[in-house]
Amino acid sequence: MKQILLAPLLTLAACATTPSTVADTSPISSQRLSQDVRTLASDAFEGRAPGTAGETMTVNWLVDELKAIGLEPGGPNGEWTQAVPMVHTQLEPGTMAGTVSGQPLPLTQAQELYVSTVRPVDRVTIANAPMVFVGYGVTAPERQWDDFKDVDLKGKVAVFLVNDPDFEAAAGEAAADRFGGRTMTYYGRWTYKFEEAARRGAVAALIVHDTPGAGYGWDTVTAPGGENYDVANASDRLALQGWLHGDAAARLFAASGLDLAEQRIRARSPEFRPVPLPATFSANVPVTHEALLSRNVLARLPGAVRPDEVVMYGAHWDAYGHGVPDAAGRTIRPGANDDALGMAGLLDIARAFKRGPAPERSVVFGFWTGEERGLIGSETYATNPVYPAAKTVANITLDILQTGGPARDVMLVGKGQNSLEDDLARAAATQDRVVTPETLPERGLFYRADHFSLAKRGVPTLLFMAISGVPDLEQGGREAGQAWLDGYMRCYHQTCDAWSEDLDFAAAAEDVTLAYQVGRDLANSTRWPEWRETSEFRQVRQASRAN
Repeated sequence: MKQILLAPLLTLAACATTPSTVADTSPISSQRLSQDVRTLASDAFEGRAPGTAGETMTVNWLVDELKAIGLEPGGPNGEWTQAVPMVHTQLEPGTMAGTVSGQPLPLTQAQELYVSTVRPVDRVTIANAPMVFVGYGVTAPERQWDDFKDVDLKGKVAVFLVNDPDFEAAAGEAAADRFGGRTMTYYGRWTYKFEEAARRGAVAALIVHDTPGAGYGWDTVTAPGGENYDVANASDRLALQGWLHGDAAARLFAASGLDLAEQRIRARSPEFRPVPLPATFSANVPVTHEALLSRNVLARLPGAVRPDEVVMYGAHWDAYGHGVPDAAGRTIRPGANDDALGMAGLLDIARAFKRGPAPERSVVFGFWTGEERGLIGSETYATNPVYPAAKTVANITLDILQTGGPARDVMLVGKGQNSLEDDLARAAATQDRVVTPETLPERGLFYRADHFSLAKRGVPTLLFMAISGVPDLEQGGREAGQAWLDGYMRCYHQTCDAWSEDLDFAAAAEDVTLAYQVGRDLANSTRWPEWRETSEFRQVRQASRAN
């Protein structure tokens, strides 16, 4: 299947409602949000890819804005930035092929499969590696689940299903609700599956793509164009990792004498065992690679009473840079909503704090690199924190906000994780709005944004991400909200995630105001948000606070 190119004139404006004409009286300026997004998503920033001229432009612009607002450097040694060493790879045209029972199996990049590498090598060579279907590829002793059954994967290609074993399970099946039902766990994420394959010695891993299970279409999968990033000096990485198109997977299984639909059912049982396929995979692909030094940007507003206690806001500055031309010949993927709008929100929150009295606790603003490449910047920070996790009161992250029009609700990602959702509900009530738990929990968004790097260290987090559900818009209700969401997802990671004067930034300003209110109240209190009893991060927090 060829990559689907978007219609030449499709932009985010096509999915927006008429901009709000209500006077802007909130502490957050919708006009300023629009202005900053227009700048950051302009061609001058070249799509803000790490290690490019676009990074230099972005980092310099952010530092200038933060200085103008009146914040102080928040990075290591009193600097504005934190170094993030990365490796950058790009697959060049080469050959990939498969065989099934001795017969050729077409495997063309961006059509039947999509792969990349994070190994800094000149060439990836795989010769007739056996392929093994490993079901969902989950090892979860706490859930009495092991898909691998000690089967040796060394030198083999592991073929996975996306999401969790209970994603498609019906009532009464062994997997039903074993992994949270429709809510994706970390076991369902592609990052976990690649890590597990590497741990077990596989040479490559392919995840069977389907849009419901992945949460995005094939065009999003292929958007990076063979490019990848990783932390520098990483070990135990696959030679190739990526996706197998659903149609190609069905042909692979059929040629192997198997029915993919039947195998999906078998994989939903804890008795599942890996299935060796009568298939091999070969690749001979040149790789260009480079070591690069990217940067997080950190700024601080010192607390007047308890400066060592930190309320942190976060957003990522990177987008996807240049890609393949769309139908209109555009190559820059500007990332207007993802996540120029998040950056704009953080800047205006900083302005709001500066207009008031100094907060009791310090407020830190983190602008992360490499989110689109696997949370690299935030993970680097969390591994080498400037402010200890035990002293970080909370992290509030902005990553894709709602631009379809004012809404009666705000989406909550990760319901039941921590008490910040109670703070959000109180803030929303001041806008006569309610909190709606994410209606698309199968997308696993709680594990897909920069807040997760802090959550793993025990810091309570709150994520604002509008694509986690269907908003209830004041004009048109959820039907209009669905139209906005569908339209935005067509532009997700594409050239049409661009600024437009038709976007309704008043809607985003409402959510940014909520983020400001929650953080402001924490910054002027002695409260410490808590993880719920059932959260997997509760014990981590308790251990860090005890030291």
